[in-house]
Amino acid sequence: MKEHRAKPSGKILSELYVSFFKIGALTFGGGLAMLPMLKRELVESKKWVTEEEILDMYAIGQCTPGIIAVNTATFVGFQEAGILGGVIATLGMVSPSLIIICLIASILKNFISLPYVQHALAGIRIMVCAMMLQTVVTMTQKGVKDKLGIFLFLAGFLLASFTPVPLALVVAASALAGIIAKRWEEKRT
Repeated sequence: MKEHRAKPSGKILSELYVSFFKIGALTFGGGLAMLPMLKRELVESKKWVTEEEILDMYAIGQCTPGIIAVNTATFVGFQEAGILGGVIATLGMVSPSLIIICLIASILKNFISLPYVQHALAGIRIMVCAMMLQTVVTMTQKGVKDKLGIFLFLAGFLLASFTPVPLALVVAASALAGIIAKRWEEKRT
């Protein structure tokens, strides 16, 4: 993790706001659906974080209160420009939603029952599912590196999909298993 700048420049603050505004405005479906765009913008384009850091932020975001994308914006903004950067990046992420919600709420009630609106929303839902699947495949390729990873992936998937076990507990148990496995491996070498 990089040290954040002591005095953020106007340039970095505007870049943070615009980047996260774009992510917030151009993605639908919440944190999982935003991951491909977060990766593209933050890792590939701006190079503010690495792919591993995005995975770590996602994992931490699952265990902490709040929306994953907002938590990510705050973290990256803080890392790049301190507290002010965290605030600016967070505002950039939530501004499009606030604007869009206000606009949609004012006009959608008149059009929600129209068939083409229903079909458009159905199409958006399908595309969000495809984006989420692509993200899961990419994250699995990066995160599952050994037999323990395969076991934790399968166990976590089964617990999350077919039991009432809270996701935060599944993530915490996986973290604990990773810590124990790493210590055991270190003791063996």
